[in-house]
Amino acid sequence: MTATPSPSPDPAPTSADAPQPADRKRVLLAAPRGYCAGVDRAVIAVEKALEQYGAPVYVRKEIVHNKFVVRTLEKKGAIFVEETEDVPEGSIVIFSAHGVAPVVHEEAATRKLATIDATCPLVTKVHKEAVRFAKDDYDILLIGHEGHEEVIGTSGEAPEHITLVDGPEDVKNVEVRDPSKVVWLSQTTLSVDETMETVDALKDRFPQLISPPSDDICYATQNRQIAVKQVAADSDLVLVVGSRNSSNSVRLVEVAIGAGARDGHLVDNAGEIDEAWLDGVRTVGVSSGASVPDVLVEGVLDWLAERGYGDVEIVQPMEESITFSLPKELRRDLRAEAAALAGGGTDARSS
Repeated sequence: MTATPSPSPDPAPTSADAPQPADRKRVLLAAPRGYCAGVDRAVIAVEKALEQYGAPVYVRKEIVHNKFVVRTLEKKGAIFVEETEDVPEGSIVIFSAHGVAPVVHEEAATRKLATIDATCPLVTKVHKEAVRFAKDDYDILLIGHEGHEEVIGTSGEAPEHITLVDGPEDVKNVEVRDPSKVVWLSQTTLSVDETMETVDALKDRFPQLISPPSDDICYATQNRQIAVKQVAADSDLVLVVGSRNSSNSVRLVEVAIGAGARDGHLVDNAGEIDEAWLDGVRTVGVSSGASVPDVLVEGVLDWLAERGYGDVEIVQPMEESITFSLPKELRRDLRAEAAALAGGGTDARSS
């Protein structure tokens, strides 16, 4: 089962660095782009739940930060809510790929909800690191953006130990109990460059700062940023397909501008492209955030082709092959479990 329509085959890769005719219009298409393994897993989890149990299935927050994906799942019977209190007792609720704090699991149990946890395994890894370092009484400096769902979820794992650091300019405000017991963690969808700038500033203040055991910027975020940097170096304009509440999509535009693109814009779909952006543009770079189905990128490529940018070259610095198994809860009869919970029966999760 796939979570998105099958994309048309990419054109064969060619060199973006070869000399080009002065009047040639072309598109440099970044790869990898679009769905990462965590997003694919989360979207398929909603689709599978609807297949197995029928509508409605409730989803707390957007399953991933993309308008098209959310609308598509709504048409299939998913109901998106802001909080667990909005879910009727005895129902199934799915937690989004961005993760939730322990209190959300407790609220779901109180409301007798059967739950499917679609948290990205890489986010879960950060949650476990936060719990472990808090248990050892470290001050945890969480690098991330205030209000982002992933940051809220991670902070909820150890609220008394975690301090949010929202960029390098925020480092001066950080206070710790013991400078010899400080560790940093990060939101997985940040710009690699931005994160390391913040880490360097923290190390200047706290020389004994400990780094997490592995890089917390997710592989997909890094790969898409590497690819868009390579595309941007040869592009007059870079278009990133993604929603404005998608942190990793917003970062891709920033990375593109920083890597040399003359102009860059974030668009949800081809309908948001301003034709005036093409004035004087010979090379357009195209990429997409990790929560974007490729059908939206295909729409942008079609739009560009209609305006003379039909020559598409793939820029692929690396390949991705990572996949994640679906949430284990999909192997249980959650409708029966939800009914038992609502009726005050034995919790089916213990069986």
